Amino acid sequence: MQLPPTHWSEALSRRAFLRSTGGTLALPWLASLPQRTAYGKRVSDTPAKPPRRFGCVYFSNGVEPEHWWAKPSRGGMQFGRALQPLLPYRDDLCILEGLFNAQSVANPSAHLGRMPNLLSGAWVSLDQDDLRVGRTMDQVLAQRVGKQTALPSLVLGVEPTELRLEDGLSMLYGSCISWSSPTRPATKEIYPARAFDAIVGNRRQAGLDRTILDQVLADAKSLRPKLAARDRVKLDEYLESIRDIERRIDRAAKEDRLEGWKPTLTKADMPRPADEIPQNVPDHMRLILDLIVLAFRMDRTRIATCMLNNDLSQMNFGFLEGVQGSLHLDLTHNGRDPVREAMYLKTNQFHVAQFAYLLRRLKEIDEGDQTLLDSSLLLFCSNLFDGDKHQADRMPMVLAGGGGGSLTPGRLLDYRDRPVADRRACNLYLSLMDRMGVVLPQFGDSDRRLANL
Repeated sequence: MQLPPTHWSEALSRRAFLRSTGGTLALPWLASLPQRTAYGKRVSDTPAKPPRRFGCVYFSNGVEPEHWWAKPSRGGMQFGRALQPLLPYRDDLCILEGLFNAQSVANPSAHLGRMPNLLSGAWVSLDQDDLRVGRTMDQVLAQRVGKQTALPSLVLGVEPTELRLEDGLSMLYGSCISWSSPTRPATKEIYPARAFDAIVGNRRQAGLDRTILDQVLADAKSLRPKLAARDRVKLDEYLESIRDIERRIDRAAKEDRLEGWKPTLTKADMPRPADEIPQNVPDHMRLILDLIVLAFRMDRTRIATCMLNNDLSQMNFGFLEGVQGSLHLDLTHNGRDPVREAMYLKTNQFHVAQFAYLLRRLKEIDEGDQTLLDSSLLLFCSNLFDGDKHQADRMPMVLAGGGGGSLTPGRLLDYRDRPVADRRACNLYLSLMDRMGVVLPQFGDSDRRLANL
């Protein structure tokens, strides 16, 4: 029996079908129609909305200060030369001025004491025998939000994790912005092929991983009674990381979404990268950023961090026109030499351009009544402002996206003249975690939210 037109919106599900005597044809996802369960019962529209995603893109060694600025104007924000690549997206972002981590300013280690706590605001231990940083906000999110996806979080980078010592401290401090516990950094992946396999799901590798995990857990169980109490704590922490892998494998093997919002992509729309690391730095960075887009679009994770380079970076920017003869660290520590300052600015512009590329990719993806960028909260930042002076009392920060309607972009938020308590970076992190559905009474050195965000 055909229903009258006035009843169509009540009778049809978003997963509607066109039927005829010749067969059935599924309609596309129709966001304007009511969502229904398998039994035809109408349910809330809330689950049909795209999930919120959080990402942090880090670049090392600060900025050339003269050209890192923004100011409001009638036609939209104006930017200094360093931020020029973001002009097409100025209505999609907030420029944050004056936020910092007090524990970084107090730490006498100008680099390694001021970088790994970027996302935690915690004190960085200077004891060689006690590697310790606070747990970072992305991993707090991964523990809560990450339960809903195959990968709790995606931790990516371009330069390898270093184990050498620098000024008596481990370069783990300079290689990791994501820490799953105060004493354990999250494993950073720099091989695009491995990250691709983790995102897409390599069933053969998952089976191999399961076999290895079973062997490791059996060995650990037999070893534990032989250990002293202190070593048992270390072993338990290690085993917890193994359990994280187990949970990842289990989540990857199933999809729980039967109704409501579904990812816009179910299979990878890019080829698997080559096994080796790209030797061209721009290609490597773009590929890593493409993988973040892929993971978000397939809803394989909702949390991602990316280090474009390490602290104390030895990356050579000779691929940029006019940049010659110096590694990145040397350009940032330029003693105000005009030639090296100009090259330093070029590296800043290059890093900003990579973030602009990520924004463009996300803005091109339609998720119904909003783009993937509208659903995201993306933080672009460094641990220092003036890299030459190791200035830690002002961090360069750009926040992009709409956070699913929870953020009003297109603004400059300047906190430099506010009291110190209002300038804590952890105020921002609490506010971002709120928007991701993780509400905490305090985090790091803060128990308040960022004003006016």
